[in-house]
Amino acid sequence: MTSPTKSERVRDAIAPAVRAAGLFLEDVTVHPAGKRTLVRVTVDLEADRTGSLDLDQLAEVSRAVGAALDESDVVRGEHVLEVSSPGTDRPLTEPRHFARARGRLVAFVLTDGSQLTARVVAADDESVEVEGGRTIALADVARAKVEVELSRLDELDDETDGEG
Repeated sequence: MTSPTKSERVRDAIAPAVRAAGLFLEDVTVHPAGKRTLVRVTVDLEADRTGSLDLDQLAEVSRAVGAALDESDVVRGEHVLEVSSPGTDRPLTEPRHFARARGRLVAFVLTDGSQLTARVVAADDESVEVEGGRTIALADVARAKVEVELSRLDELDDETDGEG
């Protein structure tokens, strides 16, 4: 049996802090950076939530992850911690990514070479449903990514004007 990698040990050390913040630990990478170690952590909202992380949530989880790292001593010596969200350009590769994309416009390239851009209505471990009632098996998706809709952002901003 092989021993865990440094990234796996860091993941194990910080996962409870990320869960306590109500977030999902998407990815952890650990790289040497000169005399220091660069620890990159990607967190996201849970699959059943829509929207995106705000800066306050990122700052809060960053502090919690930093404290968990310091307490565990899994990264010895100086280190730089970067905590971020996946961003809109992340390819959708896992069922949870499609679930997180509910309500968003997604560009699909299917394994048969056809392309489709449609709004995601629902997703589960095996398929994604888009507006118009079409269901696409995840096994038939070669590539997919969220399309940024600036006009839709403007509409949403207009809807929230005057609130608060």
